[in-house]
Amino acid sequence: MIDNFWAVVPAGGAGTRLWPVSRAGAPKFLRDLRGSGRTLIQETHDRLTPLAGDRLMVVTGTAHAAAVADQLPGLPADAIIAEPSARDSMAAIGLAAALLERRDPDAVMGSFAADHVITDQQGFAEAVGTAVAVAREGWLVTLGIEPTFPSSAFGYIRSGADLDGHPGAQRVAAFVEKPSVEVATGYLAEGGYRWNAGMFVVRPTVLLDLLAEWHPRFAASLRAIAAEPDTLATVWPSLPKIALDHAVAEPAADAGRVATVPASFAWDDIGDFDSLATLLAGDEPMTVLGDAAAVHAVDATGLVVTAGRTVAVVGLEDVVVVDTPDALLVTSRARAQEVKAVVAALKESGRTDLV
Repeated sequence: MIDNFWAVVPAGGAGTRLWPVSRAGAPKFLRDLRGSGRTLIQETHDRLTPLAGDRLMVVTGTAHAAAVADQLPGLPADAIIAEPSARDSMAAIGLAAALLERRDPDAVMGSFAADHVITDQQGFAEAVGTAVAVAREGWLVTLGIEPTFPSSAFGYIRSGADLDGHPGAQRVAAFVEKPSVEVATGYLAEGGYRWNAGMFVVRPTVLLDLLAEWHPRFAASLRAIAAEPDTLATVWPSLPKIALDHAVAEPAADAGRVATVPASFAWDDIGDFDSLATLLAGDEPMTVLGDAAAVHAVDATGLVVTAGRTVAVVGLEDVVVVDTPDALLVTSRARAQEVKAVVAALKESGRTDLV
């Protein structure tokens, strides 16, 4: 366990690329997507408690607060912060920082999304421990994931010079937006680039002071809410809707105030069904999540997600079939990213009951 370390878990988003499994009312972090018997947020909790103990906060929408409490019954009620509306990651993580700033002046906080998969507990713990040591000295620290292929789905971190006094840590030269596959291939060939998984470790006051440099009213509003929690409902709608990366991390990196700890553990954000198929892949040509006995594949490869109804797939390669009680999705792994367009079309047609 790490002294004065607080784990903050932002639990938001609808996971539209994983529709119809992930929906607004029950997004992917509340689902067991690995067949482990634990949902993604429960696995995140399990991964963080050895490092933080009971110093853990979940920031989620009001619509999901009760479900989070049900899935994490040992979590105190005041450890679940319910956002009145989605304002992106800076507001969610910043509010947690403002509350911790008042609660524990020696706190170092780490922000880890509720829907990521990390199975190497030791590697994760070592990387977080290094990041906490760097953050105690006033740095904003991010964990950089070793890329395993030239992905165009993630942003990248370009590492700079080694950080004096902290073996295994470097300065961040720049954050790079999601590139094309061709550009990402060049990054991997050049070296020095890591995936940006959005995992940040920092002292709460440092984060808020950095925010105040570029968005002073934003930082002041978060601190005001922490001082008077009853003002949350009235102040929250006025907060900017912006990601922590854009609000703080990118300008702070340009100012030479961000460090990165390269992490070698395997990581996945299960961004779509292609990613899920890769994560679950075993020895069989057809990967099944759910009742394997109900799936019959003949000369077919890919992923089937089933709730128990018989599914037969014949002569298709790299197919994705997702069968739920009220919706059926059929696509290919290559076009799995486009599933979000279905959600958009359903919303436009007024079928909000399905999303």
